[in-house]
Amino acid sequence: MARQLRLQYPGALYHVINRGNYRTDIFETTGAATAFFHTLGETCTIFGWWLHAFAIMQNHFHLGLETPEPNLTDGMHWLQATYASRFNRFRAENGHLFQGRYHALLIENDTALANVVDYIHLNPVRAGIVPPIQAASYRWSSLGYFISGTRPTWLVATRWLAHRQIDESVIGWTRYLDWLTSLNSDAEEQKRRGFGKISRGWAIGTAGWKAAIAEDKGRLALSASLPYSEIRDLKEAGWQIALEKNLQQSGHTQDEIAFAPQRARWKMEIACRLRYDAAVPYRWIAEKLSLGSTASLRVAIFRLGRL
Repeated sequence: MARQLRLQYPGALYHVINRGNYRTDIFETTGAATAFFHTLGETCTIFGWWLHAFAIMQNHFHLGLETPEPNLTDGMHWLQATYASRFNRFRAENGHLFQGRYHALLIENDTALANVVDYIHLNPVRAGIVPPIQAASYRWSSLGYFISGTRPTWLVATRWLAHRQIDESVIGWTRYLDWLTSLNSDAEEQKRRGFGKISRGWAIGTAGWKAAIAEDKGRLALSASLPYSEIRDLKEAGWQIALEKNLQQSGHTQDEIAFAPQRARWKMEIACRLRYDAAVPYRWIAEKLSLGSTASLRVAIFRLGRL
């Protein structure tokens, strides 16, 4: 199995997901879900994590977590191995409990974190387990703990609530529940906030931030052990950096691209440099520089390169 990309640094934020092996319902009983919750709490205490949100579903879990120390890998290994051991020992079973390695998406900032928290809290609603107005009644979600005021010390809300300009009061939590109900019924708003990508890829945030992270960790894209989707994301971020550098050097901006003639000299010169210096695919160049079809661009770049 291809190994997933792991980026760790002090204060990193993640959306972590994993499923039961073969999508089995590993949390279908109250005892199993309770055991995982307690093991999760032990993990947060031992490794110093701050948990911003969680949802334990029948066959998978979601965590929105913060690691003050760069110890995601160690902590997740302890969490999953400890829970699997307890699960199997209680049932006198053995074998793999989880579906391979967990999926961890790096989160850029409080804006992205707030969207991840909303996504996690709406998970039971989208699964049809509870109606939107009763989202806080789902027992195995952080939302109920926040609303009831009985949460453990490692479960925190300050950062993402502040981003929503909501305080931790009865009125504040009512406002948050109203917000979730409204968001659940607004597919366009969910799309605008990137709900379709919150569980995919390797990072959640702006293109510029992803590009900076990819440039810093660009060597990882060369590893054949990474899944194709993650390699592609890292490479695209690198291509975007190359495009922005060439635009800056040429004295032009992204906004000018769409309004300039399709074969404007400066656009074609950038296209040539991207292709010959950075090995950027023709299709990507054509799309980003508004240069028409890939086939015609290929011919144009070939001719310009011979001048």
